[in-house]
Amino acid sequence: MNTTKTVKSYDDKSHLAGRISMISVFIILLCVPLTFSLRYNIFPDIKSLDIAQVISIFVMFYATAIVEMIAYTPLLGTSGMYLSFVTGNISNLKLPCAIAAMSNADVKPQSEEGDIISTIAIAASSIVTTLILAAFVLLFRPVLPLLTAEGSLLAPAFKQVLPCLFGALGASYFYRHWKLGIAPIVALVAVLLISGGGIPAGTLIPIGVVVALVTTHILYKKKLI
Repeated sequence: MNTTKTVKSYDDKSHLAGRISMISVFIILLCVPLTFSLRYNIFPDIKSLDIAQVISIFVMFYATAIVEMIAYTPLLGTSGMYLSFVTGNISNLKLPCAIAAMSNADVKPQSEEGDIISTIAIAASSIVTTLILAAFVLLFRPVLPLLTAEGSLLAPAFKQVLPCLFGALGASYFYRHWKLGIAPIVALVAVLLISGGGIPAGTLIPIGVVVALVTTHILYKKKLI
C-alpha cells in the first residue's frame, strides 16, 4: 500500500470538500440578509455608510483573517482547518479541543494521526456545542439573566470563562516544557501592557508562536533543552 499516495488522496479530497463547504456556507450566509431585504423591501443605504470606517474595519479583520489562517492551520490540520473556519469559534473552542485531543492521544500536529484526531475532535465539539447550546437556551433562558446580572454572585465567573479555559489547557504544557513557555508569556504580557490590552487574540497568537519558535531554536542550539 502506497502511504504517500493515500495521504495525498486524502488531502486532495479534504481540500475539495472543504472548498465546497466554505463556498456553500458563504452563499447561505449571504442569502439570509438578502431574503429579509427582498421580503420586506429594506436595503442598506450605501450613501449613509462612512467609507473611512468601513475601510478601517475591513483592513483590521482582513489582516486578522490572514494571521489566523497562518497560525491555526499547522495546528488544526487540513480537514480541521476547513471544519473550524466553517463552524467558527476557533480560538475559544475548536483550537483548545484539537490541542487537548492530540495531547491525550499522544500525537503531534502536522502528522497524519494528528490531522485525523484534530478533525474528529473539532467535529465532535461542533456537534456537542450545538446540542448543549440548544438545551441550555431552552432550559436556562428564564434564569440566565438573573445569573449574569451585575449584582449576581456568579456574575464575575461568567467574565472569566475564556481565561480559565486557556489557563487549564496551557498549564499542562507549561508544566512539562516550562523553559519553552517563559519567553512567549513574557513577550505577550509586554505586548498587552504596551498596547493597553486592545490587541485581539488572532494577533496575539502569531506573536506568541514566532517568539516560541525563535527562543526554542536558540535554546536547542545552546543545548539547554
